[in-house]
Amino acid sequence: MIGRMIWILAVLVVATVTAGAQLDRQARYVPTLTPLIPEPFRAFSQRHAAAQALLDDKPELALLETRRLVARRPMPASHLRLLSIAEFEAGNVEQGSYAIQLAARRGWRDGPAQRSMLQLALAAGDEAEAARRFAALFVKPDEEQADLNALAQEVFAPGQDNARAVFAQIVAEADRWHSVYLRKAPAVLSSDALIDITKRASQAGAAFDCAEARRTAERLGKRDDAASQAFAATIVGC
Repeated sequence: MIGRMIWILAVLVVATVTAGAQLDRQARYVPTLTPLIPEPFRAFSQRHAAAQALLDDKPELALLETRRLVARRPMPASHLRLLSIAEFEAGNVEQGSYAIQLAARRGWRDGPAQRSMLQLALAAGDEAEAARRFAALFVKPDEEQADLNALAQEVFAPGQDNARAVFAQIVAEADRWHSVYLRKAPAVLSSDALIDITKRASQAGAAFDCAEARRTAERLGKRDDAASQAFAATIVGC
């Protein structure tokens, strides 16, 4: 009799765990299921619980839920970003800053984390770090041009020589970025910053494709002929 009861209990436990896990997976696509999932079974659905607490403006609950999220699934940079928001909203500035730094290191292509780090770098007057964060955003194919343009106006404003030098060095050292740079930079950077950074990158050894550089100059010439000529003159060897 006792053995039969243990067997039935074991079956019930397995069934409960299986049902909880399946419901949790389903909640990835149906967030409204999250409140129905017992807290111990939340893995994928924990992100929804954390995000909802933030949206509901409940700092203490948001902090609890985001800490649970990072404890259970620490790898995604986006989870650390949610934790940083919760820490900031709870008034924990030091912990929030640390979390966003971890998010930015872990997810170099995580846009929101990089933008946060860029703004922190600008506030601290760290031009080099701001330029590195801008570079991470610049090569993201899904980053909005208008957003990049607005950031570039801050990062590479006249007088920000260190930021321009660091970005130019990054461009020069990454051969795979050259075509991306020639395609995107004229639409993102001001004419002054474009000419200055391109000149620095070229002098630092960037081997830009001459045909592509000419096409870039032609596109630039449609809005600013003088800038187009100055840009073409910066390309070494063409």
